[in-house]
Amino acid sequence: MNQILSDPDDDTKGFFDPNTQENLTYLQLIERCVIDPITGLSLLVIVKKGEFYFFVDEATKLILKSTTTTKAGGKYQGTNVSLWDLLYSKYITEEKRRELVQQYKSGSITIERFLEIILTIIQQQTTPASSPSLVTCQPPETQLDSNTNKTTKTTTTTITETTEVQNFHGIRKDVTANELLQSKIINEDIYKNLSAGKVTVREVSEMDSVRKYLEGTNSIAGVYLQSTKETLSIFQAKNKGLLTPGTSLVLLEAQAATGFVIDPVRNKKLSVEEAVAQGVVGNEWKNKLLSAERAVTGYKDPYTGDTISLFQALKKDLIVKDHGIRLLEAQIATGGIIDPVHSHRVPVQVAYQRGYFDEEMNQILSDPDDDTKGFFDPNTQENLTYLQLIERCVIDPITGLSLLVIVKKGEFYFFVDEATKLILKSTTTTKAGGKYQGTNVSLWDLLYSKYITEEKRRELVQQYKSGSITIERFLEIILTIIQQQTTPASSPSLVTCQPPETQLDSNTNKTTKTTTTTITETTEVQNFHGIRKDVTANELLQSKIINEDIYKNLSAGKVTVREVSEMDSVRKYLEGTNSIAGVYLQSTKETLSIFQAKNKGLLTPGTSLVLLEAQAATGFVIDPVRNKKLSVEEAVAQGVVGNEWKNKLLSAERAVTGYKDPYTGDTISLFQALKKDLIVKDHGIRLLEAQIATGGIIDPVHSHRVPVQVAYQRGYFDEEMNQILSDPDDDTKGFFDPNTQENLTYLQLIERCVIDPITGLSLLVIVKKGEFYFFVDEATKLILKSTTTTKAGGKYQGTNVSLWDLLYSKYITEEKRRELVQQYKSGSITIERFLEIILTIIQQQTTPASSPSLVTCQPPETQLDSNTNKTTKTTTTTITETTEVQNFHGIRKDVTANELLQSKIINEDIYKNLSAGKVTVREVSEMDSVRKYLEGTNSIAGVYLQSTKETLSIFQAKNKGLLTPGTSLVLLEAQAATGFVIDPVRNKKLSVEEAVAQGVVGNEWKNKLLSAERAVTGYKDPYTGDTISLFQALKKDLIVKDHGIRLLEAQIATGGIIDPVHSHRVPVQVAYQRGYFDEEMNQILSDPDDDTKGFFDPNTQENLTYLQLIERCVIDPITGLSLLVIVKKGEFYFFVDEATKLILKSTTTTKAGGKYQGTNVSLWDLLYSKYITEEKRRELVQQYKSGSITIERFLEIILTIIQQQTTPASSPSLVTCQPPETQLDSNTNKTTKTTTTTITETTEVQNFHGIRKDVTANELLQSKIINEDIYKNLSAGKVTVREVSEMDSVRKYLEGTNSIAGVYLQSTKETLSIFQAKNKGLLTPGTSLVLLEAQAATGFVIDPVRNKKLSVEEAVAQGVVGNEWKNKLLSAERAVTGYKDPYTGDTISLFQALKKDLIVKDHGIRLLEAQIATGGIIDPVHSHRVPVQVAYQRGYFDEEMNQILSDPDDDTKGFFDPNTKENLTYLQLIERCITDPSTGLSLLPLHM
Repeated sequence: MNQILSDPDDDTKGFFDPNTQENLTYLQLIERCVIDPITGLSLLVIVKKGEFYFFVDEATKLILKSTTTTKAGGKYQGTNVSLWDLLYSKYITEEKRRELVQQYKSGSITIERFLEIILTIIQQQTTPASSPSLVTCQPPETQLDSNTNKTTKTTTTTITETTEVQNFHGIRKDVTANELLQSKIINEDIYKNLSAGKVTVREVSEMDSVRKYLEGTNSIAGVYLQSTKETLSIFQAKNKGLLTPGTSLVLLEAQAATGFVIDPVRNKKLSVEEAVAQGVVGNEWKNKLLSAERAVTGYKDPYTGDTISLFQALKKDLIVKDHGIRLLEAQIATGGIIDPVHSHRVPVQVAYQRGYFDEEMNQILSDPDDDTKGFFDPNTQENLTYLQLIERCVIDPITGLSLLVIVKKGEFYFFVDEATKLILKSTTTTKAGGKYQGTNVSLWDLLYSKYITEEKRRELVQQYKSGSITIERFLEIILTIIQQQTTPASSPSLVTCQPPETQLDSNTNKTTKTTTTTITETTEVQNFHGIRKDVTANELLQSKIINEDIYKNLSAGKVTVREVSEMDSVRKYLEGTNSIAGVYLQSTKETLSIFQAKNKGLLTPGTSLVLLEAQAATGFVIDPVRNKKLSVEEAVAQGVVGNEWKNKLLSAERAVTGYKDPYTGDTISLFQALKKDLIVKDHGIRLLEAQIATGGIIDPVHSHRVPVQVAYQRGYFDEEMNQILSDPDDDTKGFFDPNTQENLTYLQLIERCVIDPITGLSLLVIVKKGEFYFFVDEATKLILKSTTTTKAGGKYQGTNVSLWDLLYSKYITEEKRRELVQQYKSGSITIERFLEIILTIIQQQTTPASSPSLVTCQPPETQLDSNTNKTTKTTTTTITETTEVQNFHGIRKDVTANELLQSKIINEDIYKNLSAGKVTVREVSEMDSVRKYLEGTNSIAGVYLQSTKETLSIFQAKNKGLLTPGTSLVLLEAQAATGFVIDPVRNKKLSVEEAVAQGVVGNEWKNKLLSAERAVTGYKDPYTGDTISLFQALKKDLIVKDHGIRLLEAQIATGGIIDPVHSHRVPVQVAYQRGYFDEEMNQILSDPDDDTKGFFDPNTQENLTYLQLIERCVIDPITGLSLLVIVKKGEFYFFVDEATKLILKSTTTTKAGGKYQGTNVSLWDLLYSKYITEEKRRELVQQYKSGSITIERFLEIILTIIQQQTTPASSPSLVTCQPPETQLDSNTNKTTKTTTTTITETTEVQNFHGIRKDVTANELLQSKIINEDIYKNLSAGKVTVREVSEMDSVRKYLEGTNSIAGVYLQSTKETLSIFQAKNKGLLTPGTSLVLLEAQAATGFVIDPVRNKKLSVEEAVAQGVVGNEWKNKLLSAERAVTGYKDPYTGDTISLFQALKKDLIVKDHGIRLLEAQIATGGIIDPVHSHRVPVQVAYQRGYFDEEMNQILSDPDDDTKGFFDPNTKENLTYLQLIERCITDPSTGLSLLPLHM
């Protein structure tokens, strides 16, 4: 047999490779598998037609197996091992394995190099970095001291550290330090330092002068599609028609000839073989690219067989001249000519020496014409050199790769033209810092250095080309940027020494010489950033923007430019305030630029142009989407505005940069141009008003805004114009509100904008017809501006400020602003209350919490000690901390602590502790007993659509036809009457006014909801004018009885009756005292009938109380809101029926932990506590209703969950002391008394998780699943339940092994549940049912898509199986939970039920075999699997059944392989499954 297997032929090769159609041995097939990195399993690769299939052919394998070494490290240390075994060892990744085999097969590396690389990888992974030391001892030297006659012996020990210099990484192979020295890439000093270990290979590799030759610089890696911001490989761009095949091939050849083919999407550099294998380039170009790749690996001289370079091959006519020149130019453009022998680039002089280049070729490449420009820009249709084309690329900010930009027709294409490039390259400087310190460098090199971002580069080039900056200013900006990035902030010091002063002391005749050293810190004041250019501190002083003191402090370095720039009084003039940056589309919450809004028809062209001109005239055109400020040139270039408006906007921009006086040539301001009739009056006034509205008139000479008086002095403004702008009429209101069709000033229009919370930009709101448009009308604005205060804190401390300015300050959010204005306009709050609220908000944000202290000193007490006749004076200082108790937040207004005391919500002790500051308002507010009355509990906030898992507001549900109008209105009235209308999508609580304004409810229901809201804010007694409660209004017949009872019941169901005077809920007894409730109403609500059940469950069509309906809601896990579930017809609707609820509410316990510690609490309250998840709640109720668990077990599970969440793990200790032992030492006659204290740690062993219930450690011992030692260690706490549970020998019985969880559709790589596969016709109903019964009988029905294990009830409820199979699966599930013996009532096992003929024999055998195949027979009493011998003992199995299952025939093979049409055992079918690498589940593969 050994002979047969040692020399297999096709008859004995019993396995088959489906990819190559070969017969193979099993070993050969295994060797073609890949290893799953997570599981370590061997997986047979299946490739589609045309895909690359990697495997090691037999010839290569033979070579790898016959190449051996004894030099391997790690686990192979000291053994003779084959290259094949090393290649497939744990040290080599799958990716590296493939790469090396492909390189070897393509001839890129020899078998010796292959082995060398493998050994290096293993060595790097297994050898700690160290430098071996050589210790040498010199023979001792002996010296005799003739004076003392003593001999000294000296031994010298020399420790020599020897460092073996690692090799450098070249392009395709390693490079020695000696080779770099010979190639003049490193000098002698570096070489010596490397040899001595003073510098590392890594440090040298990272020197720019070295990296250039080892790695080269960037070739063109791929393309960047400007319109979509997408990166594509060259080949992808060709396939998408973005590049022609010719252009694509040339670029790919350049990649191959400069080192590697590049995948820019995955940022990988590949050999041509690898690139073809991975689909980065097509197979059709493989040979052409392999030819180009020889420019790196070398050509073979046909006469000598030597490896020669690209240039040498060109000279020997081995390649076409044009083609060779193109590749050579690409090499030079990316770092230098490649030496293929040594696999690195070389300096030009070395290339000359080695014959890789000559003067003639240098001449050709130095002065290229169109014939030698071998590359092509697809955007401009120009022929270019490779260097020119690279210089037009963008750098990918993540990968650093160079990408060729592809622009669509009409898009702006940025590149630096040759004329500009020449200027930038010829402009040089020696003043650059950073890596250029002390060198002469061109502006071009600085511009393309790491210090300048792509964005800044574009901006500066465009500014230079448009004439905005000169070449000198261009250089100055670049140098400043580099300096800022490379120079630490410091102030130079000037040290001066005065001549020494000599003083003679006439008394002592001593001379003292004093030298005074003065250190003067000199600070050069930086310039400030103006609108378009820098501004000096002196100019700000002249413009009265800063005063003399600030100027002196700046000069002395006491304050910085940054600190001064951030002063409000300065920032206003340097930056201005917001212009209108864009629009905000209220319906979609979308931000658009003005131009986009025009293009979408949201703004007319006229309105759009006027707004864009205002932007240009106040500083910059704004892109609000990307939060960028741009010059007009930049804005047009970037498509923020259209080219058609360029000239108009350039004209408006002159309001910033200045107009040219046609007579003098001077730069003049907007106002001066207006006076000289250089611009139309209306147009000029509009732009001037926009400047004033955004911070002040702009001085175009100095590029900043100026105060009004300075504008007068400089002739930029006058009294007449001030008069025109101070009292605008419709003729001078140059702007337009598209929502109200009003003409407005720019200031008025800005004041109607919203502030983008992220960017801080002002956005004009655009509302659709019928939408609510919020703005502050002029009358209200006037009141807010005329209401002033000096009491504001924060930045307004000590100033007189208007309510308007406070309202629009940083302290007030946009949302709060709207809310307060609407409340004021609706009359809910007075202007005084408005101001009070604003001041409180600002105070809370700006005042640190503190308790003022009162210090009192008693008059001194004097005491005379009669014994000593001494007097003692004592002064007593008393410090009294006084704390002002904050108010609590009520429903609609604040509530005092005293009111809570009067309402019996807090007691005297809490009140005193609050007053003394021992507890805080926040701590008291969070007490359940207090929160209930301040906030209430949840009302029904919205609906949850079970089929789509979507949350909707009540009003949305009504509009979608999911709720009737009647049901919707009743639910919304209940919301309004219990506190707020709720938006469950955004998790917001709103007044009715706000809800209507924000579209949460429709305007048609506003009045009805305002009426319901009075249950919170109070009704007005028509006779006395007093505020009265809902109940009192009901008693006075001010509202309909049914309606009132419904709202009252909703209040009680959500925490208690609301006191509208004090704005909080009250306990029942207080409600009685205050006349808000009575016994009769209590009786009505305590015993509701259908007439008083005012709410409706749309799923069951039942009339319910509000409390009953809330109890059927689900809790949103994110917001905590209660949502009414809406189910589709036929969907499972989970709720707790009234009978079950009654049982749960009447089952009580005092054993609960956590917040219920020491209280008597119902199982219902525990079930709906924070400790139990929604999912667990459903599961337990369904188990109880299905009879799987008793009410006692239900309570036990709940108590365990709460205990696990609330009890820290600890081991109680028992301390015992033995009686003292006394010992007498007869020698010394001393007595020793010893007391022994024993501390015994006792650990209560947790239970193990069984299949459906917990299992004790004792039960595992009895079942022979654990032994005595493990049991003792568990009891002693030496091992944990978790550790034991994870032992394979235990896990098998607790969890079992995998059943068949679902199917894997091989063609689409899709995982489906058994039921889904049945519904899609992939499995027959019979096969599906048998597989699902096996799941149910082995533990759980499985949802393989969501990786969930479910009971049959849960699986049906969640749609994992259909309702039509529920009963069959419940029957199969009894194999887990147990059958009921009809004679004794005992729980019996599957086998016992089979023996008693309670189930059909074939069916029972099938389920029993499935249990055995998945870990063992299940004991339904103890809920775990048991070993075979225990199954025999407990009567769960016998020898006859063992015989049947051990030798199955087709009659007992109860399962079916749909692929081969065979009858199989469950174990055989499982073994044909694949394992899902993510979930670990077993999936039946379907080959369809």
